[in-house]
Amino acid sequence: MAVWIQAQQLQGDALHQMQSLYGQHFPIEVRHYLSHWIESQLWDAIDLENPQEEFKAKRLLDSLIQELQNKAEHQVGEDGFLLKIKLGHYANQLKSTYDRCPLELVRCIKHILYTEQRLVREATNSSSPVGGMLDSMSQKYQQINQAFEELRLLTQDTENDLRKLQHNQEYFIIQYQESLRIQAQLSSLAALPPADRQLREPTLLSKRATVEAWLTREANTLQKYRLDLAEKHQKTLQLLRKQQTIILDDELIQWKRRQQLAGNGGPPEGGLDILQSWCEKLAETIWQNRQQIRRAEHLRQQLPIPGPIEELLNELNSTITDIISALVTSTFIIEKQPPQVLKTQTKFAATVRLLVGGKLNVHMNPPQVKATIISEQQAKALLKNENTRNDSSGEILNNNCVMEYHQTTGTLSAHFRNMSLKRIKRSDRRGAESVTEEKFTILFESQFSVGSNELVFQVKGRVPFLVPDKVLWPQLCDAINMKYKAEVQSNRGLSEENLVFLAQKAFSSSSNNPDDYRSMTMTWSQFNRESLPGRNFTFWQWFDGVMELTKKHLKPHWNDGAILGFVNKQQAQDMLMSKPNGTFLLRFSDSEIGGITIAWVAENPNKRMVWNLMPYTTKDFSIRSLADRISDLNHLLFLYPDKPKDEVFSKYYTPPLSKAVDGYVKPQIKQVVPDFATANPDPTSGNPTYMDQGASPAPVNHHHPYNMYQNIADPILDAEGEFDLDDTMDVARHVEELLRRPVESQWGGQQS
Repeated sequence: MAVWIQAQQLQGDALHQMQSLYGQHFPIEVRHYLSHWIESQLWDAIDLENPQEEFKAKRLLDSLIQELQNKAEHQVGEDGFLLKIKLGHYANQLKSTYDRCPLELVRCIKHILYTEQRLVREATNSSSPVGGMLDSMSQKYQQINQAFEELRLLTQDTENDLRKLQHNQEYFIIQYQESLRIQAQLSSLAALPPADRQLREPTLLSKRATVEAWLTREANTLQKYRLDLAEKHQKTLQLLRKQQTIILDDELIQWKRRQQLAGNGGPPEGGLDILQSWCEKLAETIWQNRQQIRRAEHLRQQLPIPGPIEELLNELNSTITDIISALVTSTFIIEKQPPQVLKTQTKFAATVRLLVGGKLNVHMNPPQVKATIISEQQAKALLKNENTRNDSSGEILNNNCVMEYHQTTGTLSAHFRNMSLKRIKRSDRRGAESVTEEKFTILFESQFSVGSNELVFQVKGRVPFLVPDKVLWPQLCDAINMKYKAEVQSNRGLSEENLVFLAQKAFSSSSNNPDDYRSMTMTWSQFNRESLPGRNFTFWQWFDGVMELTKKHLKPHWNDGAILGFVNKQQAQDMLMSKPNGTFLLRFSDSEIGGITIAWVAENPNKRMVWNLMPYTTKDFSIRSLADRISDLNHLLFLYPDKPKDEVFSKYYTPPLSKAVDGYVKPQIKQVVPDFATANPDPTSGNPTYMDQGASPAPVNHHHPYNMYQNIADPILDAEGEFDLDDTMDVARHVEELLRRPVESQWGGQQS
């Protein structure tokens, strides 16, 4: 559970302590409205004592201000107007306070978060789930940093041992040269007279024996030093590999997963600064150990001593090369992905980044990156390291870019700003596969060298095609809920009841129990290839239509909770029959893509019944908004369950039109449902206005203003009481055209 949700449940002194954390330096409203964003940032990744970290803090400050401004932009209505002003003021206040000292903002927020965690922990007498994400995050970072400290100490230890080994070996070589000099002297004795030779030979023989004995012992010592050093390097490389696995296979993969989810509506994936700092530490440690192993090999070649050290050094060199290769190839990433849907002759952008480029000095000879588009089959062949003969499946303009090094941030990246897909080559499709199901990917390739051309790497950045044939329904629920909130730009997601409705639709089931669907799976065919029973569209087409309609025309009403939406006709009837006449609800149409209908309860000659208006679509709302249409229908009184409709919708009504100017009257379209129409009285005269009558899309029976009879014979209403607005819009447009003409010439003779 989020820390802020739990902090709001504090009471008494703990609540006062929590409230005292906030003030002008950091308003509590900012904490409330940006709680998810604040708790998802990597505050612990910034070292407050390191002035070089200030640029990271500045980026967080800028992001915080941007989030506040975005939140302010999305406020609507009377209450939203005041909040919009307040949040905008806070954004300016924080920028003014921390723009010159962004590290103080980080210090402030870290103090707030840790204090909140402590207060909640004390209040619940539990140390486990309270801090949630932040506690586990701090623990994880602490473990990673401890591992780096251990690696630093191990590397320093092997460096000291290597220097000692080098010193001892140099002294051994000096003594070896001394033994050779003694041997040369002994050999020269043969030219001396016997007396002189007998006088000098014993001394030289004794010296030689002493030196050779020392050399034998020292050779064994050197061999032991070499083996001990190799064993220490093995331990270091084991820890290095483990640390690299955590960073690359856990943290970086999680970032890539968050990036994928962000493309599907999830929260932003977060920055790469902390990951880059870890990868750079890895690169630095790996390179130091690689240089040590090379120096150890050089010492072995300089003084060969029989033993297993040669094989050990070869193994170490191979291992360290594998480690650095994995690091370099894994940290060549796509920081900004190209769009998921590409159109020909349309510009798009992408950014590629090498996280270890600055540390390995790759920028000294900036590499070039090339982008090509390949098919799903070609991508799979690349994953298997099969030869694709550099084939592509299309042509991309402006697809070459040189990586640039940014000194202030220490990043090495290539920004493709103006790529454009010129053409695409499609494969032969089989079976039911449609053109929209054929997948391609942008492949980014580069080649560069490390360490004075010691190592040359060919790197590729791509997103592998790992699309499962089927997924569990709960997984799909998470995905479509995330997508829905992102598309509609709303914090109100899909409730459990909404998801049950979708499960009933997807699986043609009548069960209302969520547990019945938890183990069910949905295939791609069920999702977006096979039509729903009795319909000519798929599950995804229907759901996508709902998202589009809500995003374009219904967002404020969805955010207000005014739209139940995911309710079928029978459920609507069951809900409304127990309510007073005139109670209505809004539900998404089952029969039409991107449609919403109004269901309401009213009297029938024999009994009460629920009526359903023919669904509205985007075309209808482009003519008149939902709120105005609801305002037009006087028989709609209460939004389910019991809210007066004006209380919910009046803030969205279009203001009344002004009076005639220069002899012209502005046209006005009003919606009227036959058999449910009542004239709107003119507030000045108490009589129906001519314009309202003339602008009605269907005749109005003024003799029976509250007639509730079901007129089956009326061609505009079907047998289920649904009204087809499209069939009457031609009449409305004709009236609108008449109303545009001057009053004198058009209506002059009709006025009394």
